Amino acid sequence: MTPSAAFLLLADGRFPAGGHAHSGGAEAAVKAGRVHDTASMTAFLTGRLHTTGLVAAALAASAAAGQDTLLLDAAAEARTPSPALRDTSRRLGRQLLRAARAAWPHPELDRLAGEFPRGAHQSVVLGATARAAGLTPAQTASVAAYESVNGPATACIRLLGLDPYEVAAALARLAPRLDAVADAALDAALRGDPDELPAASAPLLDVYAEQHRSWKVRLFAS
Repeated sequence: MTPSAAFLLLADGRFPAGGHAHSGGAEAAVKAGRVHDTASMTAFLTGRLHTTGLVAAALAASAAAGQDTLLLDAAAEARTPSPALRDTSRRLGRQLLRAARAAWPHPELDRLAGEFPRGAHQSVVLGATARAAGLTPAQTASVAAYESVNGPATACIRLLGLDPYEVAAALARLAPRLDAVADAALDAALRGDPDELPAASAPLLDVYAEQHRSWKVRLFAS
């Protein structure tokens, strides 16, 4: 498989890495009334992109550049204050690694599985997967940034019955911001110091994650 094809496959929400079962905080935001139409969804996605998306893109690009995954996983842990989000990230990391080892068998992925029996954070696994698939750190940052908004946007269609065409148009209009976030993440990653990676916070997403985990009835796992 060529790197271009791998890039498209990793960015495809149908890749069996478990993301379809998670709303990225959208379900709790909908219940709280903060997301109720396309405009409020766009505002939610924009905030998520510049916080969670930036952090994930920088971590993933660093892993794709070959930086120490143990240090990067510790950096991801420090940047994820919510226990619920930590658990979700490691669960998604395990699922992504399983799919990645099937699609792109590689010694580095085998090593990652051995280093993290509970699962590494999803962004770190994404970067290692991208590296195994032949993607550049720049491509990896773009995939991570896109993933941070595409999943929640798809969840909003299911939660609110939004017009898929309007949601697609909203994502298209976010393209310049996606590029800017990916560029910023790449610049930080190429400096080579995990301690200096972005640590943009989204406290409301942390609060939503803890609330969401306590619900007895919910459509999404997170």
